[in-house]
Amino acid sequence: MLYSEVATALEFTLHKLDSGVTGPTLLVIGGIQGDEPGGFTAASLLVNDYQVTKGQVWIVPNLNFDSIIRRSRGIYGDMNRKFSTLRNSDPEFETIGKIKAIIKDPQVSMILNLHDGSGFYHEEYIDKDENSQRWGQSIVIDQSTIPAKHYGDIESVARRVIASANRDTADSKAQFRLKNTRTREGDKEMEKTLTYFAINNGKAAMGIEASKNYPTHVRTLQHLRVLESMMDTMGITYSRNFKLTEKSVFDKIGSNIQLALFDNKIRLDLDDSRRSIGYVPMKKRSPMEFTANNPLVAVVKSNQGYKVRYGNRGVTFLDPQHFIFDDSLQQADFEIDGKNRLVPLGTVVDVNESFSVTPIKDHRVNIIGFKRTGYSNESGLSIRRHEILPRFSVDKQANKFRVEFYKGKKYSGMVLVNFVGDNKLAKK
Repeated sequence: MLYSEVATALEFTLHKLDSGVTGPTLLVIGGIQGDEPGGFTAASLLVNDYQVTKGQVWIVPNLNFDSIIRRSRGIYGDMNRKFSTLRNSDPEFETIGKIKAIIKDPQVSMILNLHDGSGFYHEEYIDKDENSQRWGQSIVIDQSTIPAKHYGDIESVARRVIASANRDTADSKAQFRLKNTRTREGDKEMEKTLTYFAINNGKAAMGIEASKNYPTHVRTLQHLRVLESMMDTMGITYSRNFKLTEKSVFDKIGSNIQLALFDNKIRLDLDDSRRSIGYVPMKKRSPMEFTANNPLVAVVKSNQGYKVRYGNRGVTFLDPQHFIFDDSLQQADFEIDGKNRLVPLGTVVDVNESFSVTPIKDHRVNIIGFKRTGYSNESGLSIRRHEILPRFSVDKQANKFRVEFYKGKKYSGMVLVNFVGDNKLAKK
């Protein structure tokens, strides 16, 4: 599944995990505040690594996408204080309108807004980090009940979810607790929030706060504990492709990032990517366009190049060369480990020992980093890994190299070759 964005307008995306089996619909929202990575990272793992087998889970993992990328709570102010009244001149007016429409969708039964909060919430004062003024490790409700078609007994549902989530840990601090802000009794700040808007529109809604005292992967794990407990409580059934442990979550975050630029003219596998990738063909006089396999990935202009971001983390920097693009070539004949194969441009191919590209009329091949001299067109040559300079690889392990195609001075596209045999090349 690919998610498209234009780098100059990072709009949020909605992803629906639909089982096809009748059941309730849970709406999960991450990233309303861009400096709370536990919430938006957990939401992105839901999108990419979970399957729903009964009911539906709708996910907005990147609501305040620009602020996420810039590591800001809110570049236009706190988005979670814009749900009561908002001038149409506010830069986020359209975003708020769109998420309000999703919240009010008749299919939505329950809404969870994911946050990272300070310290550890406790009804009694334990110490400066654990007391009633803290928010971390809490499920936040605005009031105990609402007149709603589904789950109007909000406090009762929250307590069941808390009991389920807390069975996984004996650590007192890590256990979730219920925080009722009693918003209707005069909390003017909470009256402006997403969850209060939701309950005033007949929708059950809660905030989930993982503690900021934890590193991001542990916060993410805490959110997933509550999300799974909520799905269990609602009767939504699901599966995931990793273990719910700190190590597994750590390994999952930011892994297997696939990026394509300009309608797949450039295809990069950014798992273990180098800090900078040079000589990347870019379309002349065109805004950046990209697709990625993760909803937290963005490509943003930076000085003379582009930064690739995964949420608030840097992935790599793309140093561009600008070309006019040619659309006449869609695929190329390769010989890979002695077997012929027709390879579409914009794909990744695995090579064990060697490959060659069959010559194409009116086109030339440029293997980035190939060090054999005397060839302006590198088609027809049998290429082995040791003949390509490691520093020109896409990844630190020197496994992945670009094979680019040109028609005259125009850029036609590329194939990413991934050497999967024994690699004795040193990391550079």
